Amino acid sequence: MPRWRNWSGKLESRPAAIHFARSEDDVCALVKSTAEQGRRVRTVGAGHSHAPLVGNDDGVILDLQGLAGLIDVDDEACRATVWAGSRIYALGNVLNERGLGFANQGDIDQQAIAGVTATGTHGTGKNLKNFSAAVTGFRLVGADGAVLDAGEGDRIWQAARLHLGAFGVMTQFELQLLPRYRLREQSWELPLDEVLDGIEPGIEQNRHYEFFWYPQADSARVKMINETDEGPVYPLAEEGARLAWSHEVLPNHRPVPHTEMEYSVPRARGRACLEEIARLLRTEFRDVQWPVEFRTVAADDVWLSTAYERETVTLSVHLPLGEDDAPYYRACEEVFLAHEGRPHWGKVHYLNGEQLAAVHPRWEDWWQVRDEVDPQGTFLNPYLASLRP
Repeated sequence: MPRWRNWSGKLESRPAAIHFARSEDDVCALVKSTAEQGRRVRTVGAGHSHAPLVGNDDGVILDLQGLAGLIDVDDEACRATVWAGSRIYALGNVLNERGLGFANQGDIDQQAIAGVTATGTHGTGKNLKNFSAAVTGFRLVGADGAVLDAGEGDRIWQAARLHLGAFGVMTQFELQLLPRYRLREQSWELPLDEVLDGIEPGIEQNRHYEFFWYPQADSARVKMINETDEGPVYPLAEEGARLAWSHEVLPNHRPVPHTEMEYSVPRARGRACLEEIARLLRTEFRDVQWPVEFRTVAADDVWLSTAYERETVTLSVHLPLGEDDAPYYRACEEVFLAHEGRPHWGKVHYLNGEQLAAVHPRWEDWWQVRDEVDPQGTFLNPYLASLRP
């Protein structure tokens, strides 16, 4: 029996089949035949999620890594159409050569576009939104094998920009981009108290602002990144001092397998939430050495976005693979929820459907559109089906 594992190896599934698609026609035929057999279909991009979104025992896992690359560019609108299996890192140079760049991206660039839009993955910056908010259109293969094109203003577009892979198989995305730009990165370490006092100026005065607090050292690595007209400097400096094109400065190499929980809280509650997490680490979890990450994300109108209609601070906690992360993560989750937190869709959380409905105002609307498109639940694995209202 085939076995699928996510990037860290912690999540695994034994589906009836793993199918590697290399064309949209192949996707259409595969989905139609699988649905006719009464089996479920789940799509995988890079498998970088910490959440059980792909697992599909007895169903089919459809791997999109063969559907990759740039399809078209609209230079006037600064938009590009890409295959859903495209990895972020593989698009950087290609877009740059066309004079374009992502408005923002996260600390890791290994994910597929299908995955980052499925989960609302993001970088940092008070005026910068997540990947799902950049979606201006997409192509979707439904359970009948037919292709649906959706664009701005369509109801399914509004719902499925952050799609969780639950509407069908996304094969193409049109993304809003920016003219290419260069960035200068600066980084230094400070005691946490100094960082806390400088949070608001740091957020307001920089395009990108974030920090990692290391509880054992009680110091934080602050990173600020801003646009520059200066030319790139090669070879690239170490992380914290780079000057180059955006796609060369924003990502970092994170090879160590780990687990992660991330919650988004209203920006006004970010500092207080972090201080409570710090107290937790100093009293109950004194052995934790992995950092707490602090970032910002702009408000958007994407229905299941963790930044839906509010300026957001995201707080992430991590542990190495192999450790029992549940006690630490559950304790942190209590703090996050007390500060009106919403969990990242691609990270660890323990909420059920009723709890998720309580923190997402458009939960019922999202599911209504999803069920209209896929009434038989062909694209729901057991985990997602358990969340269904």
